[in-house]
Amino acid sequence: MKFQHRFRVDAGLATVVEFHRRPANLAAVTPGFIPMAYEGDPPQRLEPGDELTLKLWMGPLPVRWRLRTAELDEDGVEGFRDFQLEGPFAAWEHRHRYHVADAEDGGGTWIEDDIEARLADSWGRRLIGLQMWAGLPLLFAFRRRGTRRLLLSQGG
Repeated sequence: MKFQHRFRVDAGLATVVEFHRRPANLAAVTPGFIPMAYEGDPPQRLEPGDELTLKLWMGPLPVRWRLRTAELDEDGVEGFRDFQLEGPFAAWEHRHRYHVADAEDGGGTWIEDDIEARLADSWGRRLIGLQMWAGLPLLFAFRRRGTRRLLLSQGG
């Protein structure tokens, strides 16, 4: 399964890269109807190889999701990739990319998300994975709005 999302923000490339390297911002752009908390203290700033463990609630069910950050270049310009170590999918890879927007696009920075996933074989994890996958368009619409709002408030 594949999912893609792209949007533009009125912020410079370096600001957008730094925004996405801070796990606190992920929590800030996750909608309240998807309760999420980090297990343990996440790093202040993501580095290659960092692992994050999230606890999400899908209705009454807690979902533990452990991810690892990879391929994060020093500038972050090429973006980074995170992949599932443990969680609701058989496989999950999320690539984050950033590009300077041309003046005719309004300037700023394009943010691109590409996700590839494979559902788990067990019926329970498969059901949770399907529910999460079906919610991606709404989740990323919320993230688009939240990212724009936070970057604006941070002086992006």
